[in-house]
Amino acid sequence: MSWQTLRKPVLLGMLMLAAAALAVAATPTKRIAAANSKIDLETTIPREFGDWKIDTTIIPLQVSPDVQAKLDKIYDQTLARTYVNAAGERVMLSIAYGGDQSDAMQVHRPEVCYPAQGFEVIKEAVGTFATEYGSLPVKRLMAVMGRRHEPITYWVTIGDQATYVGLRQKLAQLRYGLTGRIPDGMLIRVSSIDVDEVGAYSLQEEFLRVLLRSLPPAERERMTGRLAA
Repeated sequence: MSWQTLRKPVLLGMLMLAAAALAVAATPTKRIAAANSKIDLETTIPREFGDWKIDTTIIPLQVSPDVQAKLDKIYDQTLARTYVNAAGERVMLSIAYGGDQSDAMQVHRPEVCYPAQGFEVIKEAVGTFATEYGSLPVKRLMAVMGRRHEPITYWVTIGDQATYVGLRQKLAQLRYGLTGRIPDGMLIRVSSIDVDEVGAYSLQEEFLRVLLRSLPPAERERMTGRLAA
């Protein structure tokens, strides 16, 4: 068989090998979480701050066993608490942290979690939450089940960046992937039971501002990412 006959399949094979090598080289392998100090949500988030303290009489929304099994695969740590202030106002806080937020480990969104518990999400909107450290991209939902109305505010972090869920989240993951790094991530959610969604969102923002102010800078940045002032 002549070289002319063999050349095309040989070149094709070489191109296939080169593509495979590039794919392996481009696969993220370095976990950011391994280089950072280990986070412990239970001790990082204070039990009391400002006018807020844990209310042990109310348990935040509990997920079903099948949903919990999925969360255990996605996240390394979760935290769920209800806080109350001197006026008797309550805010539920939920935080989930995962050391791997690549495509294989997607953030579990309230838009999925709440309907799985029997809620109907009747409103969704993206916006920003202005803190004294910079603005956070947040999503706000209204979840309803019977007479229970639960306004929700949440955001996610991918590595050192807070981002909207969806395309921007994917782009943030891709940027890390192109550098060979696997980002960690966090989902921070607050909610309250209130038919007055405007008042509820205002209360949630007040709660979050006091919480962020109570954290050391490094721990605060783990929750918010690096914010532009």
